[in-house]
Amino acid sequence: MLNYLKKHLRSLRQIQPKTQTQESSKWQIALEYSSIGLWEYDAEKDRVLFSNGSLQILGVDNYSFGQNPNDWNDRVHDDDKEKYHKDFKDHITHKTAMYENEHRVRCEDGSYKWIRDRGKVIEWQPNGSPKRIIGTHTDITSRIEREQKLEEYLQLITSQNKRLHNFTHIVSHNLKTNIGNFKNILEFYDDSDNNEEKEELIRHLHTISEGLTNTIIDLDDIISIKSKANAKQLDEVINISECVQKVVNNLDLEIDSNDVSVINKIDNDLNITANSAYLESIFYNLISNGIKYKHPERDAFVHLKSSESSNHIIIDIKDNGIGIDTKKFKDQLFEMYHTFHGTDRTDSKGIGLYITKIQAEAIGGHIDLKSVVNKGSTFTLTFKKQKSTP
Repeated sequence: MLNYLKKHLRSLRQIQPKTQTQESSKWQIALEYSSIGLWEYDAEKDRVLFSNGSLQILGVDNYSFGQNPNDWNDRVHDDDKEKYHKDFKDHITHKTAMYENEHRVRCEDGSYKWIRDRGKVIEWQPNGSPKRIIGTHTDITSRIEREQKLEEYLQLITSQNKRLHNFTHIVSHNLKTNIGNFKNILEFYDDSDNNEEKEELIRHLHTISEGLTNTIIDLDDIISIKSKANAKQLDEVINISECVQKVVNNLDLEIDSNDVSVINKIDNDLNITANSAYLESIFYNLISNGIKYKHPERDAFVHLKSSESSNHIIIDIKDNGIGIDTKKFKDQLFEMYHTFHGTDRTDSKGIGLYITKIQAEAIGGHIDLKSVVNKGSTFTLTFKKQKSTP
């Protein structure tokens, strides 16, 4: 391989961009099909010679690229530079037999590609420092992206398995408790000769029956969300601001009767690809929570605003309600059948935030909560930006 590189780089030095010989054309064709870039560092001239393959990786068409030996170095991603320089230094100081490193490099259009960079000193100076180094560049972006996607899937599956375990434990407990109570009351009923006592036992049976029905409904709702997420039913392009406005319109009577100010400041141009029913349900739950748990001693509001990072869309839903003690309930905030405002609230089932969380995750999002008791809450939804097609 090294003899091949030496021979090729000798050919490159003889080729000028504007006067390419027939030999250079052969090399160009070979390199185009190999999709490997070659480089040679000449210590005496303090410059790097790059083949067309390396230049194509960067999208550079300037053949003077490399006259400054740091032309490539300056494009290496900041997070990768330390290891990049260390691996190179280890080789030229005789610590490793060959230089090898994977790093991101900035292309001419501002994007980054992952590169597998390999090299070897082929000629040393009398003082032990390198005289000539030959190496290769291989674009491994596709491989890295596949590995990252697999890691994301692994984390998702691990998280889903954990939630499924917790969910089945809770549902199993609730079903067993209700069925056990049902059985006990029936036994009491059979043993009782008192009509009033029997009527009271019948009322208890109705209560237990409602509990069982609600558990089954909750189970059906959650299984439906999970199955649709697994089926990837997320193919609708949705304008987020319009979705929020639709929810606000549906809550109009509740907003007016509770005298709550709901302000939608989400950018009109923000779109995501998702399941519209899930996105509407998420905003419905979070806005209605802001209404339901408003503070009785001040004018209530729910404010929605958007922001963007390079890869994400961020939606904040802020209210000035009674808040949640996030330190006390930090491990229970999005768990099933947990309530945070006392047992006297008949409108709290302890399932709304759990469903909101799994709906957000089902459409590729994430939800966080910051809250202070008696000051209010801010729910933050984060969605990945859709990659634009070329």
